[in-house]
Amino acid sequence: MLKKITLSLTAVALAAGIAYSQDKAAAPAPKAATKAAGGLLQPGMEPTGGWTSAGEMGQKGELWTNTTNGAAVDNKPVPGKAVTLTGEIVDLSCYLQLGKHGDKHASCGKKCITNGQAIGLLTKSGDLYLLIDEEHDPRRDGLTAFRSAASDNFAKVMTVTGTQTAVNGTKAVFVQGYLKK
Repeated sequence: MLKKITLSLTAVALAAGIAYSQDKAAAPAPKAATKAAGGLLQPGMEPTGGWTSAGEMGQKGELWTNTTNGAAVDNKPVPGKAVTLTGEIVDLSCYLQLGKHGDKHASCGKKCITNGQAIGLLTKSGDLYLLIDEEHDPRRDGLTAFRSAASDNFAKVMTVTGTQTAVNGTKAVFVQGYLKK
């Protein structure tokens, strides 16, 4: 009798497992954010003033400042290259989580940047870069004004000059010229 009960319970458990697997396989995948052919999330959310550059951010200079070189392991920061890129200033938290950017998102995005969320540059083709003030020690000590400048230009298309790095797929541009006076 015990063998029959054990065999029956095993058969029920097996059938339930198969049914669960089939339901799981048939379930629709979660919906991704609307993406244009070029890779831009929510392409209908336009930057303030469209995709024409509203100004410039960053200064040309050495790839890395003395404070960055001095803070680096063996005085050798990650290799970088000088770049000038044009794109919309975004907060990475809302863009990567919700696909939000553009003029309609400006109020929220400015709050996010002001309160410490990561700053990004979104190109028209959908490339995304983390933007960081370059000067290591002043940045660490709160002596730069880049976050304020990014907030002031949120949702605008800007031409940004800086030092680009790429580490394990994460692209960043370090921007010089925002030391507080």
